[in-house]
Amino acid sequence: MMKRIEKDFAGRKLIIETGRMARLAPGSCFVQFGETAVLCTAAVQNRPTHLPFFPLTVEYREKTYAAGKIPGGFFKREGRPGEKEILSARQIDRPIRPLFPEGFMNETQVIVNVLSADQENDADVLGLLGGSIALNMSKVPFDTMVASVRVGRIQGTWILNPTFQQLEYSDVDMVVAGSRESLLMVEGGAVEVPEEEIADGLEVAHEGIRQLIDIQEEVLEGLRQPTMDWIPQSPPSDLEDKVRAMADEKIAEAMTIGDKQQRSTALGTVRENVEGALEEELPEDEWADARDQVGDILRGLEKEAMRRQVLDDGVRTDGRDTTTVRDISCEVGILPRTHGSALFTRGQTQALAVVTLGTSRDEQRIDSIDTAEEITKSFMLHYNFPPFCVGEARPIRGTSRREIGHGALAERAIQPLLPAYDDFPYTIRVVSDVLESNGSSSMASVCGTSLALMAAGVPISSACAGVAMGLIKDGDKYRILTDILGVEDALGDMDFKIAGTRQGVTSIQMDIKVEGLNRDIMVEALKQAHAARMHILDIMDDTLSEAREELSDYAPRITSMQVNPEKLGEIIGPKGKTIRAIQDETGAKIDIEDSGIVKIAAVDGESAARAREMIEAIVQEPEVGRVYEGPVKNTTSFGAFVEILPGVEGLCHISELESGRVEKTEDVLNRGDITRVKLLAIDEKGRLRLSRRAALEEEGEAVTEVEAASRG
Repeated sequence: MMKRIEKDFAGRKLIIETGRMARLAPGSCFVQFGETAVLCTAAVQNRPTHLPFFPLTVEYREKTYAAGKIPGGFFKREGRPGEKEILSARQIDRPIRPLFPEGFMNETQVIVNVLSADQENDADVLGLLGGSIALNMSKVPFDTMVASVRVGRIQGTWILNPTFQQLEYSDVDMVVAGSRESLLMVEGGAVEVPEEEIADGLEVAHEGIRQLIDIQEEVLEGLRQPTMDWIPQSPPSDLEDKVRAMADEKIAEAMTIGDKQQRSTALGTVRENVEGALEEELPEDEWADARDQVGDILRGLEKEAMRRQVLDDGVRTDGRDTTTVRDISCEVGILPRTHGSALFTRGQTQALAVVTLGTSRDEQRIDSIDTAEEITKSFMLHYNFPPFCVGEARPIRGTSRREIGHGALAERAIQPLLPAYDDFPYTIRVVSDVLESNGSSSMASVCGTSLALMAAGVPISSACAGVAMGLIKDGDKYRILTDILGVEDALGDMDFKIAGTRQGVTSIQMDIKVEGLNRDIMVEALKQAHAARMHILDIMDDTLSEAREELSDYAPRITSMQVNPEKLGEIIGPKGKTIRAIQDETGAKIDIEDSGIVKIAAVDGESAARAREMIEAIVQEPEVGRVYEGPVKNTTSFGAFVEILPGVEGLCHISELESGRVEKTEDVLNRGDITRVKLLAIDEKGRLRLSRRAALEEEGEAVTEVEAASRG
């Protein structure tokens, strides 16, 4: 049955349609906002998986035809998802994943295809709206309606779903997802906005989310399918009782061990003992079925023990109270040949941040459907999470979605603090290699990046730090945790990352695993995070409080000069011959913009100065009355042609070669000779009249004046 609803939302028309496209999918929905449109589908396997986790996948794919473009590259078709697609998929995955019923293990897939892009409205917030409708109308056991909106703020006024053009003037850009009752996810950045104002923006977003859920209810009326038959994948109660009796106390004891490796070893010993005892006790066929279930039971006991300890006693696994930040150490300049480096260590989490400075030719070029022009990035932050940082050995198969997401979070935190490109015309790449990880490695990357940029001499406006907050909640009882460990992230109810400066927040990311998170808890978490951030910034300032005045000896120096745009062709030369010759001779890198700005990059000042001289010689205009030195290009019976500037020649008539009569040009000058000449005039046709005699006389007068002064 086809159904179509049109509503006004955030000042534009919102169209939701079902029953016309993708009718064989268990759930499908077409959503259009403005002239941006997405097709969202939900599908599920009828049998549970054998995997030990819920296999939910979310794909967000942009069709280049959506913006009237053809993909680049040799194959001319869409390939692996880009960074924007991966980040948008994560924004859909994170709020819906905790809402599936516990024990549901059937493989589920949500696919969002961007079919039309009006280059005004971002399609990412439409994906969760359509995905929620597709899931709720399907046979999947998913019965919570969710939605997401983007919020911006221009001159103090909050705006729902701002356009790309409006975001250019906004000091906040947040994507917020939630249900009718509570928020589930926040992802965004700001330009040093205070925490209380961020909380106001979340309230505005939640009101918009409730409006979208009202619309969903109208769409879904009469469309819901009966929920599929499924059996929760949970261990038998008698097996759970046996494991609990053998392991509960020992796990509770192990969960008080602060060191991650020692705690892991202790928990591994408990598991080995339990499995050994059950293998001896149970018949072989029963043990084969129980083996995989034992791990789930033990993980449940770990969760119970950690949460009970925090809620009842306010004491965490490593012995800290709920507000204490782990011990921090900062080092800068530890890598001698890099342009800037810093090692930031917080507890058992450690990030090595390294800065590299490049020229405009190092900018990243991005093919996007959100704009008609090619997008370039002059600041990149890449986050790497190798397996050794958590003591594991596993294959490295390219950059994961998690690494891309954490890198984007840290990049967003630093971006507002960078100098204007015109003031600091460098391409900046930061790599954060996580060397140890026990929670909050993305926030360690923010701190390390801030220090590394200052160590590199990048004049950022302020130092930036980040901290991850957690939550343990049981009914009305809760504890907010500062600077969470990995186990508190995995077994807790919230992962709330806030990065910023002393003035305000620059980046925020929140994931909630429970319903019922109210504004009071969120405001309390923001205040607690602010205190922790001030503490971290104090420690960072003790190491390096402002950017160094000088760049690294190994970093390029970039100088700019403005030339007549009509002269650019002469600088480049035929097929780039001239500019290549300058670069080969000087060792400098030269970038040319259509506006006539020429940027020269070189590690040493002498190379840059020589390149500048050569360019100036090409672009300078002949000046009447000035003395030039240049080669004789040709001789004739009536005089010599002398090149005074690259490609600029003039005639020195035979009568102007020297004082007195000259019978033959070659008696004074021959082809290839270097001579000094004075430019006497430029006629109406642009021809240059030169005089060697005048240049000699001028030099003679100068010599005479010097001699007279010395005698006097």
